[in-house]
Amino acid sequence: MPSPILSRRTFNRLLLGSAAGVGAGCWSARRGAPAIVTPEHARPKLPSGIAAGDVTADGAVIWSRCDRPAHMLVEVATTESFRAARTLRGPLAGPENEFITKLALPALPAGERCFYRVVFEDLGDRHLRSEPLTGSFQTVPGGPRDVRFVWSGDTAGQGWGIDPVRGGMRTYEAMRRLQPDFFIHSGDTIYADGPLAAEVPLRDGTLWRNLVTPAKSKVAESLAEFRGAHLYNLLAEAVRRSAAEVPFFAQWDDHEVVNNWYPGEILDDARYTEKNVDTLVARARRAFFDCLPIRGQATDTIYRTLSYGPNVELFFLDLRTCRAANSPNVQPVAGADTAFLGREQLDALKRRLIASPATWKIICSDMPLGLIVRDGPRDFEAVANADDGPPLGRELEIADLLRTLQQRRVRNLVWLTADVHYAASHHYSPDRARFQDFDPFWEFVSGPLHAGTFGPNALDRTFGPEVRFTSLPAGFKSGVGPADGLQFFGAVHVDGRTRALTVTHHNAAGEKLWSTTLAPDVA
Repeated sequence: MPSPILSRRTFNRLLLGSAAGVGAGCWSARRGAPAIVTPEHARPKLPSGIAAGDVTADGAVIWSRCDRPAHMLVEVATTESFRAARTLRGPLAGPENEFITKLALPALPAGERCFYRVVFEDLGDRHLRSEPLTGSFQTVPGGPRDVRFVWSGDTAGQGWGIDPVRGGMRTYEAMRRLQPDFFIHSGDTIYADGPLAAEVPLRDGTLWRNLVTPAKSKVAESLAEFRGAHLYNLLAEAVRRSAAEVPFFAQWDDHEVVNNWYPGEILDDARYTEKNVDTLVARARRAFFDCLPIRGQATDTIYRTLSYGPNVELFFLDLRTCRAANSPNVQPVAGADTAFLGREQLDALKRRLIASPATWKIICSDMPLGLIVRDGPRDFEAVANADDGPPLGRELEIADLLRTLQQRRVRNLVWLTADVHYAASHHYSPDRARFQDFDPFWEFVSGPLHAGTFGPNALDRTFGPEVRFTSLPAGFKSGVGPADGLQFFGAVHVDGRTRALTVTHHNAAGEKLWSTTLAPDVA
């Protein structure tokens, strides 16, 4: 059942109660920030800024990090002046979490811009408070209205870190300027397996000069190193500015741990002293939940569903946790060795899609369906197996899903993904497919946000994909970095009146490259 949408009056009344979820505390009314004069050097600092995420009708998650033991205080208001603001005393930022905190706000008023202000109060001296950092976000609409969001993936990969002189991670700034309701990071939020060199030679004879931290000077193995890889991205001013203004909805892929990983793998990589992937995954998973403004803790599932008003529901997949080992991917019968989503996640996805009242069902996938993504000369990393024939291997799960959705008449399905480091639009149709028990749908690919650019990948024809757009210029040579400008993100606009969905591909400068508008099937 969808969560109730609150009026502003109800919202203000509830804020005087208690907050639920991560770091719950008690709300109390305040009139502005306290007038305390404190020497600047003595104040707590917020070195990683602030962020909001997982905004739903049930509330939102506020994230930050202090430089010392301190209590988090969060003010929330529906006016930029913070008139009649309410304050929630949040959790303790302690050394066991590297002074990272996140706080679950209660249900929020529908269709409002909420402003939030984060302050940390020194644990030893409550009179010592940080300078406040302020952010804002749009709450979930209670009725039909336009919804705009952006998506992409792949941050700080292939040795491309933050070069402050070249604008840091400037694709984040281009996304922020569009003022979207939220941002979906489609995986590879970090490159835990990608250390940075101080200098990278460019083809024009100049140097890309990376900002390098201890955590990014080697592959991540410890919890602190995985956290450090996440916190590295927040050293970029554009990332911090975007995080404060654009709610972050995240999923993971492989590079949050190590390239092309799967459960049970034992690494053959001299860079690692810890070879057991499952051990690395446990640490990486905790860092993922610690360092991003998403609901839950490391024991929770990464796959989840978030409703954003009557026209949009988001279905976040986790294509890592339950997958079988990468293989030639040609098993004729589904079983443990063909798992990709895994039975539990697949069944939950079917149920939620069938039950969804939203006009558009947006499947947020960390890997593409039809593009061929290899893991070495004989194995495959994604769904496709380069066979072009009937479904085999991991394709069997996708065929099962698509057949069920057709039988249950689930309409208006759109897939958003990243992973392959270029942007593309693919239309899937049974008229072109070997497997035909499904309704036509679109898959839109974006990225990289800030990494190497590659491609294009070949398509497997099992589900009948057709390329309608690719972002790569003629004569493109794989491997260029952010200095070449071939970084990409996508934008989605759902019209509140007509319910039409428009997808637009953008480059790092924010320029429009290609667009299409899809009319909803409301029969």
